Amino acid sequence: MTIELQMLALSIVLGFVHIIAAVRAVTRQYGSKWNTGARDEAMPPLNPLAGRLTRARDNFLETFPFFVAAVLIGHVAGRHGVLTVLGVHLYFWARLVYLPLYAFGIPMIRTLVWTVAMLGLLLILVALL
Repeated sequence: MTIELQMLALSIVLGFVHIIAAVRAVTRQYGSKWNTGARDEAMPPLNPLAGRLTRARDNFLETFPFFVAAVLIGHVAGRHGVLTVLGVHLYFWARLVYLPLYAFGIPMIRTLVWTVAMLGLLLILVALL
């Protein structure tokens, strides 16, 4: 398996971590009855931690499909090299660091780390083009 596919697999695991962290925080606030129910009723705003974890999850899910597509196109096209390896590492490690930065509410560094992840995605795309 290529490094790019390995990092894709690790990114899938990271996606599960985002989902589980957000769900646990929201369930801690709203309760398990809410979590297992239909969720039809309006709920009060999320507390800061649950809100940040939910937004971090949503942000991950916004970028992840592009990462998956880029890595799989590179794999199918046989485009592996320094740019794709560097790109997948930048994306994964930055996204890994992004979650706790967002959870703890650290604003400027969080945005810088998000930019590094996007740079990683851009490097993969450059390698494909």
